[in-house]
This record gives sequence, structure tokens and C-alpha cells, in this order.
Amino acid sequence: MEIFQYDFMIRAFIGGAILSLLTPLVGIFIVLKRYAMVSDTLAHVALLGVSIGIITGISPTISTIITVLILSLLIEYLRFKYQIYSDSLLAIILSTSLALSIILVSLSNNFNSSLLSYLFGSILSITNQDLIYLSILAVTILIIMSYYWRDFIYLSLDENVAKVSGVKIDYLNFLLITMVGLLVALSIHIIGSLLIGAMIVIPVISALQLKTGFLNTLLIAILISTISTTMGLLLSFYFAIPSGASIIATSVIILISILILKRI
Repeated sequence: MEIFQYDFMIRAFIGGAILSLLTPLVGIFIVLKRYAMVSDTLAHVALLGVSIGIITGISPTISTIITVLILSLLIEYLRFKYQIYSDSLLAIILSTSLALSIILVSLSNNFNSSLLSYLFGSILSITNQDLIYLSILAVTILIIMSYYWRDFIYLSLDENVAKVSGVKIDYLNFLLITMVGLLVALSIHIIGSLLIGAMIVIPVISALQLKTGFLNTLLIAILISTISTTMGLLLSFYFAIPSGASIIATSVIILISILILKRI
């Protein structure tokens, strides 16, 4: 096929396959915890990290990872220490991060060329280094999930029952938001800060409509994410449209189709 004659498309499909596995894997737990907004919040936090990198001249990837990790832990600390409602806390962090990122980048001369590329992203610009980072993250998340699999299920379904059962809910919550944060930090310039949250959440929501049990729901979510990514990349290549937007649009079409079929 013509599409596979280009190295950047091969890298895009490999990166898309990794993201199609990771996003539902962490997404299913935050959706069931009714904590889906955390992905969008951390995407805006990642944007703040990029802004810090731009204005200080350090690597945006490094500054993003550090910023996301610090604020991820801060979110969980404030949520448990002061019992602040999750949606209110996330709204505050999201708005503050976006405001600070705009202020910081406005002080530099690289607004259009730097920040905008992270707002919308481009999976077609993925590099070999990006693939290495994503692969390391994938192995790490898979190891953590395999070790704490049952505990994460208890945590996502009912924190109170999980606590009574001896599950270390504080530790697992910190671990979960850290994984989400790292996933967002490493994929923001690939999918875009405006879209990465949708990629984490929409396939899971689509799979949940089928009500097939936890494991089957996860597998279906991964399948939907894979189909969306593949179709999105094909549309991007043949019709010259942004890859991130085409991936999310395909996900939304699948969700709408499932909802319509349920009504028939």
C-alpha cells in the first residue's frame, strides 16, 4: 500500500497502536470513578508545562512531565486532605493552568509556532524518540496494572468497599493519576491538549453502552480506540485533514452509532 511507503506513517500507526492500548486501559478506571474530567485537566496542566519549557528554554517534554507529575500529586493531596469536590477542584486547576500558560507564552515570541502545535498536536509528526518513550510507558503501565489489577477494579467500582477490604485507596489513587498524567504528558504533542482527554474517555464510554462486563468492556474499548485511530490516520492521509481531529471524530461517530443501534 502507498501509505506504508512513508516512514512517518509507519511511526504514526505504531504510536497510534500504543495509544489505542494505553488510553482505554487507564480511561476505564477514571470513567468508572466518575473522574473523567481529570484527563482534560491534566492536558491543560501539560500545556502549562510546555509553556514553562518554551519560556525557560528547556525541553518541553521534560518540563511537561515534571509539571504534570507535581500537579497530579497536588490534585490528589488536596482532594483527600481538604475533601474538596473533585469536579470543583479539577475546574480550578484546569482554568488556572490554562491562564498561566497563556500568560507565560505571551511573554515569549513563539506563541504561534510553539504552543499551537501542542494545542492540536499531530500524530504524523511522531518521532522514533516518541515511540521509545511511549513504549517504556506502555510496559510500565502494563506491569503496574497486572500487579494491582483487582485492586484497581475495586477502587473504580466503590472506594468505600475497597477501603474496607484493605485496599490502599490513597496509594492507588496517586498511582492512577500519575499514570494518566504521564500518558497525557507524553502524548500531548501527538494528539493535542484539546483532544487527548476525548481519546481517553470516548472509547470507554462507547464500550460501556454494550454492558458486557468489565474485561469485555475494556477489550471492546481497546478495539474501538484502535479502529478510530486507524480510520483517523487513513482519513488524515488521503484527505489531508488533521490526524488528531479525525481520530476523535471517528470515535464520536462510533459512539453515536452504538447509541442509535441501542434504540433500534
